[in-house]
Amino acid sequence: QVQIVESVGGLVQPGGSLTLSCAASGFTGRNLAMSWYRQVPGKERELVARIFSAGGSTNYADSVKGRFTISRPNNENTVFLQMNTLKPEDTAVYYCKLTVINFALNEYWGQGTQVTVSS
Repeated sequence: QVQIVESVGGLVQPGGSLTLSCAASGFTGRNLAMSWYRQVPGKERELVARIFSAGGSTNYADSVKGRFTISRPNNENTVFLQMNTLKPEDTAVYYCKLTVINFALNEYWGQGTQVTVSS
């Protein structure tokens, strides 16, 4: 059974920092990439950051470039999202996604974790 386990988010003051973690297990096939998305009520889920297993290349949304960093320091099945200089507009539910190839492309989502940036 595939498990995508995200760390608990929280309440952070503007300008503060928070790190989210995501661990994937129980899947078959090859891990292609792990990503963080976020969603606020009434809006579509948007990509925040992605890291590819092969080579470790990364993508970021323009709104978070220079402030957020995605990494997988120990193994490709666990990723971290370091969020610095947080802004109120970063408030959202953050979701981790695992993309796996096993004859076909499969995607698995975490349950989501709330991040609130407010004073």
